[in-house]
Amino acid sequence: MASRKGDYFGLSYIVSIILAIIPITAWICGIITRFQDGKIIAGILRIFFGAWIIWLIDLILMIVSKHILRIIPV
Repeated sequence: MASRKGDYFGLSYIVSIILAIIPITAWICGIITRFQDGKIIAGILRIFFGAWIIWLIDLILMIVSKHILRIIPV
């Protein structure tokens, strides 16, 4: 798999931050990117717990470390 320059679909940091701030887009993009990375369990967890818990963690990690939450490192 090719290396990504951003977390959401290889988008830039600023675009990924904007998508991460809006809860519904962060939830949808998070689910899709987990399944694209082959992380089925992480995608399923994102479906059930991603609305608030993982969204807040993703937002903080995106701002601080420029990466969304990864259960298993890429």
